[in-house]
Amino acid sequence: MLKERTMTVSRRKFLKVSAGSAAALGLNLFDNPLLKKAFASAIQETPIIWLAAGACSGCSVSLLNTLSPRIQDVLLDQVIPGHHTEMAFHPTVMAAAGDLAMEAMYETEKKPFLLVVEGSVGTADDGRVMEIGEKDGHGITAKEHVERLGKKATAVIAVGSCAAFGGIPKANMNPSGSVGVKQVLDAKGISTPVINLPGCAIHPDWFIGTVAALLLGGPASIKLDADSRPTMHYSKLIHDNCPLRGQFDAGKFAQKFGDEGCLYKLGCKGPVAKANCPEKKFNSGTNWCIENRHPCIGCAEKEFPFEGSMHNIVPIQDATPPAAYPPIYTSHEQKVDFSPTYGAVAGIAAGAVGMNMLKKRDNDSDRDRDGKE
Repeated sequence: MLKERTMTVSRRKFLKVSAGSAAALGLNLFDNPLLKKAFASAIQETPIIWLAAGACSGCSVSLLNTLSPRIQDVLLDQVIPGHHTEMAFHPTVMAAAGDLAMEAMYETEKKPFLLVVEGSVGTADDGRVMEIGEKDGHGITAKEHVERLGKKATAVIAVGSCAAFGGIPKANMNPSGSVGVKQVLDAKGISTPVINLPGCAIHPDWFIGTVAALLLGGPASIKLDADSRPTMHYSKLIHDNCPLRGQFDAGKFAQKFGDEGCLYKLGCKGPVAKANCPEKKFNSGTNWCIENRHPCIGCAEKEFPFEGSMHNIVPIQDATPPAAYPPIYTSHEQKVDFSPTYGAVAGIAAGAVGMNMLKKRDNDSDRDRDGKE
């Protein structure tokens, strides 16, 4: 006789698993009144301190364009049911300024919080090239803020290429000594988990998805690559999901802007850049770089901005099928000369077509004879 097995699941665990499962299935929990009511009584408050160091605020502007959840939900409601994020300090969107704003930061760092850094961290002149607020009449450097808050935070999110790897401010010459957030923390032996979200600017879903994962499972729940980027956003080559991939495989390349064809020869970094831009697109899924006929600039990569001209050709890495690519020419007049591999493939294809035509002709002849009989 079978014994009945029972399993005890706490309400808290059930709600957490429900939220995770729904998020994985792409369900919108805000539209489910029963789940929303259940989560409402178990809301966890998670404050965020958002620092703007060597930044243009492009990533903040991109976040304001988030569609699901809307920015109102991010700032005032729940990112996911049961979890409310309070933007305790954000110089671009907060109402307070001056001492009131700094006081909000100091109060928030006394309790568990997430630290978000936008922009590179200047290290030249002991960091004085970048200051955020002041104390006792002296400016406080971004470097000092990052080191102090980085020790206390539950996790650190480096938003944008500048915060992740130094980005544009660290480009050739780099008089400000700009570096990424993780480099600053590593130099001080601070072991707080750092999650890099490079992009110029980031896609809002990269930030929202990362925060949601942190709220549900903590830093350990997010799988990172060698550059500390979440693999859920940065595991696929642009090249493998590019709408112009077929033209690349066929050896049809644009020679100048305005030409039809693949943009590889105009400096497209798609073959070395990993991000889900082709799937997400920007401005609420309206468009993205390559669809707008501009080469990918590889802004999610550690090497961005690449040395030399942004239109320099990058070597192919991690080649995916077809393993043998057609030749790439630099002259308008030079025609594509198929390699033996492509010649063999073409021969097989032609043979297959020929066999099908012969078979069809034989079938037609058989039908004609049957009709006459």
